[in-house]
Amino acid sequence: MATEEQNKSITQVIYGLYAASLVVGVTSIAAIILNYVKRDEVVGTLYESHFRWQMRTFWFALLWSVISMILTVVVVGIFGFFAVGIWFIYRIVIGWLRLSEGKPMYA
Repeated sequence: MATEEQNKSITQVIYGLYAASLVVGVTSIAAIILNYVKRDEVVGTLYESHFRWQMRTFWFALLWSVISMILTVVVVGIFGFFAVGIWFIYRIVIGWLRLSEGKPMYA
């Protein structure tokens, strides 16, 4: 079982990978893999809520990006990509801030 400090560190690394994916998109793949590999180690801790938050952020961003890509045919998708980007940044910043305060994420 991982220690409290190890759980916090891996959660910070994952937030960093998601943030880096705004520049280098493939780091989000590494982040989601880490989420799934390490999630059993954070069960019952405040980090479990952060993992859930991170994983939902990834999957919903992917879903809305695919929908936006389809909608670029009618130009609306361009605005969708912009909205997904803003939402993604918001989720990473809020999550990382709450982690640094030692607080769990809300559902």
